[in-house]
Amino acid sequence: MRLPLAWALLALATVPALAQQTATSPASQPAVFPASVSQGALVFGKVPPGSKVRYAGRELRVSGYGTVVFGVGRDERGPLVVDIVRPDGMRDTAQVAVIPRDWPVEHVNGVPPKTVNPPPAIAERIKREQALVTAARNRDDDRTDFAKPFVWPVQGRISGRFGNGRVYNGQPGAGHSGMDIAAATGTPVKAPAAGVVTFAAPDLYLTGGTLLLDHGFGVSSNFLHLSRIDVKVGDRVEQGQVIAAVGATGRATGPHLHWGMSWLDVRIDPLLVLERGK
Repeated sequence: MRLPLAWALLALATVPALAQQTATSPASQPAVFPASVSQGALVFGKVPPGSKVRYAGRELRVSGYGTVVFGVGRDERGPLVVDIVRPDGMRDTAQVAVIPRDWPVEHVNGVPPKTVNPPPAIAERIKREQALVTAARNRDDDRTDFAKPFVWPVQGRISGRFGNGRVYNGQPGAGHSGMDIAAATGTPVKAPAAGVVTFAAPDLYLTGGTLLLDHGFGVSSNFLHLSRIDVKVGDRVEQGQVIAAVGATGRATGPHLHWGMSWLDVRIDPLLVLERGK
């Protein structure tokens, strides 16, 4: 039976719409990355699901909905170059500019002298302990706990900022690797995001009570100078769950929480991660 002319015309009119729908399928969507980011940022990008993505010599994980994430170091100059191979084999490149930041110098006086100039035996202990922490930080598994907005682990005054130069008892040290939040000893520390505990030790020489929480895709939080640790390695914790208590253990002049974040071996600024969730 022949179609009426009006039906035939309607069928022809839908052909461009179907072609447009095919052209905008997930596999053909453009890769989306921010035009610029600050030093110390955690960078989120979107690619077609199933893509292969490389940055800084590493292949990045891609979530089932196309999210990728990586960190920008304190001293990174950029531009950052991200290489993408789509599921259909087509190649793409994204470039991200890096916005430099000022890094003021903080003078920290009154720390135990042996933590500034440790004798050889103590220096060897510090090296061993830091190697264990580094190994835990390099975990990279297929969880996306990092993708939800983070919350403050404790409330308090920021007494030390990420990236600032540090001078301990008059001697220059490395840039500060996290954010210090002043709070009384015993204040509960809550998980800023869900994750899995990958390291827990009550008495490291420099960092005292030390806890690492992995959020997936290489993103992790570390909490230092703790007076108490309430979880153990392998535990799954949810956002807001109490995991530890503030202290002044290790190289500390008073009670506070040092909250650091990393993407694998790249230190990132927790404050920027918090601001992203606003």
